[in-house]
Amino acid sequence: MAAQAAAAAQAAAAQAAQAEAAESWYLALLGFAEHFRTSSPPKIRLCVHCLQAVFPFKPPQRIEARTHLQLGSVLYHHTKNSEQARSHLEKAWLISQQIPQFEDVKFEAASLLSELYCQEQLHTLEKDLVSACDLLGVGAEYARVVGSEYTRALFLLSKGMLLLMERKLQEVHPLLTLCGQIVENWQGNPIQKESLRVFFLVLQVTHYLDAGQVKSVKPCLKQLQQCIQTISTLHDDEILPSNPADLFHWLPKEHMCVLVYLVTVMHSMQAGYLEKAQKYTDKALMQLEKLKMLDCSPILSSFQVILLEHIIMCRLVTGHKATALQEISQVCQLCQQSPRLFSNHAAQLHTLLGLYCVSVNCMDNAEAQFTTALRLTNHQELWAFIVTNLASVYIREGNRHQEVLYSLLERINPDHSFPVSSHCLRAAAFYVRGLFSFFQGRYNEAKRFLRETLKMSNAEDLNRLTACSLVLLGHIFYVLGNHRESNNMVVPAMQLASKIPDMSVQLWSSALLRDLNKACGNAMDAHEAAQMHQNFSQQLLQDHIEACSLPEHNLITWTDGPPPLQFQAQNGPNTSLASLL
Repeated sequence: MAAQAAAAAQAAAAQAAQAEAAESWYLALLGFAEHFRTSSPPKIRLCVHCLQAVFPFKPPQRIEARTHLQLGSVLYHHTKNSEQARSHLEKAWLISQQIPQFEDVKFEAASLLSELYCQEQLHTLEKDLVSACDLLGVGAEYARVVGSEYTRALFLLSKGMLLLMERKLQEVHPLLTLCGQIVENWQGNPIQKESLRVFFLVLQVTHYLDAGQVKSVKPCLKQLQQCIQTISTLHDDEILPSNPADLFHWLPKEHMCVLVYLVTVMHSMQAGYLEKAQKYTDKALMQLEKLKMLDCSPILSSFQVILLEHIIMCRLVTGHKATALQEISQVCQLCQQSPRLFSNHAAQLHTLLGLYCVSVNCMDNAEAQFTTALRLTNHQELWAFIVTNLASVYIREGNRHQEVLYSLLERINPDHSFPVSSHCLRAAAFYVRGLFSFFQGRYNEAKRFLRETLKMSNAEDLNRLTACSLVLLGHIFYVLGNHRESNNMVVPAMQLASKIPDMSVQLWSSALLRDLNKACGNAMDAHEAAQMHQNFSQQLLQDHIEACSLPEHNLITWTDGPPPLQFQAQNGPNTSLASLL
């Protein structure tokens, strides 16, 4: 017994001596590091060297964790090496998790990490999407390590969103497939699970809409709408998740509801269900107004601007130009309140003004607005949309811009290397080529392009493109003297335009029906069509005069800098109405 006691005492003495030695070298290195850090000027490189020298001694966990924390803090505050800072802070947090009653290191590491992550997420705001994707990948892997499949799904879905923004579709598809599996397999808080499903389905729906596939998206959109209805019936669970890493939340329920309204509006507008788009826009804007009374979150203003952008396009189609112009002014006011909002939506704002200018026949202003929008965007789909509309302006202007027009048409040639994957935009490019061939008198070529538009628009229920193609084909057949075939095109064009409703196509169709029936000797039908044409003309003329008389009409001359703060009143319309009549 005496021998065992002596051995134990000897071991204890050795351990104490070792601990004392460890403490002495550690304190010495720590002292040197602090000396270099507080020098004037600070000698950060030498400070880091001293702290790094701790690890070869294989110190106890407490010293190892604290040294990682000190290194992470020095690198975060005094250098630009955020990657190493993050690595040391994450190690400090992980090691401190294994040590009882070591909350000071654990909480300080977590606090610094949260600051670092917030700083690094600014990569997204600064359009450094590559770095942002890398960081989200790190977050997903970290969530997997700590056993949080919920937070892993949030990171992966966020990464998928950025990859969609970058149009990296080959990377998006397997990632979304993995996300779908994780979401379906995760068993946890019902609201958290449904919120993951909403995030996942929103990405799927927007992916389809970006591709112009408004028919293919319907099953996903229906699932999304059912999902948000389920969430609205669930009560928030006060029980906190057992895993602290599951405490993240994507969006509040109320914000998700607005988001689902928004993607429904986007779908309705693309498909040509404009009354449905109006209905959901009204619901969404009403919800936004309530939320903004209590919540100043910037995302609410973003939602509002995107909703207004879509409903403005609907107004221009349905013949409500004055209302559209006032809503453009409203977008300007929202952008004046937020430089970042204006930066993100300036190109869209000038595009909307260009579309308004076309609707009131101010073609020089339309050209200026579209050209400004092209200068401000690097978004491929928006670029193709603007070029398509600018080409249609040049086509209507005749021979003034032939060289520029040919260049634009070549850049959006749907028969060759079309710049984007959007089904809808490619179909629109065929229509513009058909319109150009029609104005050139090359009717067979025009028919080929327009039939391609019809085939593509019918495949995805692009109702407005279908109506435009039918009425233009009807016009071509009328010019060629084929009245029967012309009637077969114009009648369904009118029916579809009435359903949308598209005021310009109704005006065009009614004029053709009037002339067709007159040529065929159908006096009563010709009179009825003439009356319809007169009614549409009067409605459009009245709206035209009202819009051009608004002080906001002066926005058509704004092409540089932030939106103007105020508008001077107009004496009256100063544009030609020939294109309307």
